[in-house]
Amino acid sequence: MAPSTQTGSRTILRSLLANEGRRHSRSVGTRMSSAEELAELAESIAGCRRCPRLVQWREQVATEKRAAFAEEEYWGRPLPGFGDTAARVVVVGLAPAAHGANRTGRMFTGDRSGDWLYRAMFRAGLASQPTSIRIGDGLSLSGAWVTAPVRCAPPGNKPTTEERDNCRSWFDAELDLLDPAVFVALGDYAYRSVWRYLADRGLSMPRPRPAFAHGREVRISDGLVVIASYHPSQQNTFTGRLTEDMLDAVFSRASELAQEAPQ
Repeated sequence: MAPSTQTGSRTILRSLLANEGRRHSRSVGTRMSSAEELAELAESIAGCRRCPRLVQWREQVATEKRAAFAEEEYWGRPLPGFGDTAARVVVVGLAPAAHGANRTGRMFTGDRSGDWLYRAMFRAGLASQPTSIRIGDGLSLSGAWVTAPVRCAPPGNKPTTEERDNCRSWFDAELDLLDPAVFVALGDYAYRSVWRYLADRGLSMPRPRPAFAHGREVRISDGLVVIASYHPSQQNTFTGRLTEDMLDAVFSRASELAQEAPQ
C-alpha cells in the first residue's frame, strides 16, 4: 500500500496532540500557543518535500516494507512532534526510524528505542503507559512533548547538513509554540540542536558550550535547563552504555525540575 493519504492523515495528526484546548504563554518566544496552531503546523510538516533524498528513501521504505510489517500501511511522511501541548518537558531525539516512526506515524513508536523511552517516561509519570506500538494504542503524555530536529527517516540514520538545515524551520516553529522548563536531549545531535535553537532565540548561554555527557545539566537564562542523555538506540542499550536505571534517572530529574519551575 502507498503512504498514508492526506485526508486520513489529518485525523491521525490531530490525534497526536494530547490535552487539546489548553493555552499558555511562552517564556522563550512571544506567541500564544494552542493545540490548534500545533495541529496546523503538524499538517504542514507532514506535507514537506524539501529534501529529495529523504522523500525518495522514506517512500521507498514505505512501499518495500520490512517482512514483519508487510500487511501494514506505512506512514511514509515527515513526522510532527507528539504529546501534551502544555508540556514542561520537551524530549528531543534525532530522526524517525525507517521501520519505526516512519511506519507508525508517531515519534519513537514501533521500535526498541521507543520501548526504552516510553518505559522511562511512564515510570517518571510523563506517559500514560510503558508501551508505544501504534497510533490509537492508548498512549498519551502528561507534561511532556517528544520531537526531533529531522522529520524524515534518513538512510543509515544519518541526515546530511543540508537536510538538517531544511528541517530547522519546522523544529524551531514547533518549539516556539511550546513552553518548556526542561529539555531532555537524547544524544549529541539533539543536544547541539537544542543549543542552537536557544542561542538563536537570544538566550544567555554558557560559553564555551559544555561538552555532551550523559546526565549533564546545563542551566540557561529564563530558568531553562537542558539535560543530556545517551540516545536509547540499540547501539547504546545492547552494549550497556545506557541502562534503564540511567535513563530513569534522567527522566526522574527532568520531572522534578519541571515541577519546581515557575509556571
